[in-house]
Amino acid sequence: MKKQFLYTKTIRFWLLTGLIMLIGQVILGGITRLTGSGLSITSWDIVTGVIPPMNKQQWLELFEFYKQTPQFHKINSDFTLKEFKFIYFWEYLHRLWVRSLGIIFLIPFVIFVIRKQIDFFLEKRLFLVVLLTALTASAGWIMVQSGLVDRPWVNAYKLTLHFMLAVFTITAMVKCIADVYLMQNKPKKGHTRFVLILLIFTFIQLVFAGLMAGMRAGLYYATWPSMNGAIIPQVLLESSNWTWHNLTNYDRFAFAPALVQFIHRILAYIILALTFFYYHKKRNHVHTGAVKWLTVSYLLIVFQLFLGIMTLLKVKTGIPLFYGTLHQLVGVLYVMSLLFLYFSLRKKIRIWSKKKLPIG
Repeated sequence: MKKQFLYTKTIRFWLLTGLIMLIGQVILGGITRLTGSGLSITSWDIVTGVIPPMNKQQWLELFEFYKQTPQFHKINSDFTLKEFKFIYFWEYLHRLWVRSLGIIFLIPFVIFVIRKQIDFFLEKRLFLVVLLTALTASAGWIMVQSGLVDRPWVNAYKLTLHFMLAVFTITAMVKCIADVYLMQNKPKKGHTRFVLILLIFTFIQLVFAGLMAGMRAGLYYATWPSMNGAIIPQVLLESSNWTWHNLTNYDRFAFAPALVQFIHRILAYIILALTFFYYHKKRNHVHTGAVKWLTVSYLLIVFQLFLGIMTLLKVKTGIPLFYGTLHQLVGVLYVMSLLFLYFSLRKKIRIWSKKKLPIG
C-alpha cells in the first residue's frame, strides 16, 4: 500500500508565509487606494522599478511624469514634491511587496519541486496560486492604465476585477494550506452546503466592496442606519435612472454609487444573519475544529459590521484611512475563516505518494 505523503515543517511555514504576504498585498492595495497613491507611478518596470529615486533630480523627473496625468491636472495640481513623495511611497511599497512575494514564493517552489519535497497533488494547487497571482498583477496594471488617460482615478470595474483576483488567489492558498494540514471530517448532511451558501453571499459582497472603493460610494451616503435620511435613496426609485449609461458613468451621477452602497448594506445584514443562525443553531453539531473556525467567523462578522458603520460615520473629506483599511482587512479575514470552516467540514480526503518524507 502507498504511504501518506508528509510535508515538512519548512513547507508548512513557507505556505503560511505566502498566505500572510498575500493578505499584506491586499491591505497595501487598500491603503494605496485610500491615499490616492495608485497613479503616482506611471510606468511598470519589473526590474528597474525595484530601485527607488536616489536623488532630488530623479524625484523631480518622476514628479514631471506625474504632472502629465489627469489626476494631477484635475485633483492634485497644487501638489508639492513632498506630497508627491508621500503617495509615491505607498504605490512603490505596494509594487515592491508583490515583487518580494514573487521571490519568496516562486524560488522555494522551484527548489521544492526539484528536490521532490512536494508531490503532484500540491504542485498543481500551487501552480494555480502562481497563475492567479500573475493574473492579479496584470489586472492591476490594466487598472492603473485606466486612470492615466481621461479620468483622474482608476476604473471601478477594473479595480474590482483586480481585487477579486487577489481574493481568489488567497482562496487558492487557503485551499493548499487546508490540504497540507489535512483538515478533514465526516460532516453531517447539510453543514457544508450551508457554509457554501454563506461563502457565495460573501464573495458577492466582496464584489460590491470593490465597487464601493472604486466608486467612492461611501462618500455619497455617509450616514447610518439610513442613507441620508432614507431607507432607499430616491435616485433608486426613479425608473428612468436605471440605465447602462448611469452604471458606467458613475462619477457623474449618484445612481451607481447609491445602488452599490444600498446592495452592500443589504448583503451585510444577510451575511450577519446567516452567520448568527449557523453559529447558534449548528455549533453543537460539528466537531471541535470546525467550532473554532465558526466562532472566529462569528466574532469577525460582528466586528466587520461595526467597522463598516464607523467607516461611514467618520467620513469627512474622504474615507478614513484607519477604519477603511481595518474594514478591508477584517473582510479578508472573515472570508478566510469561512473557507477554513468549509474545508474543516468537508469529507475525508487522502493524499498519497510513493515516498514518505520525514517531518522536520
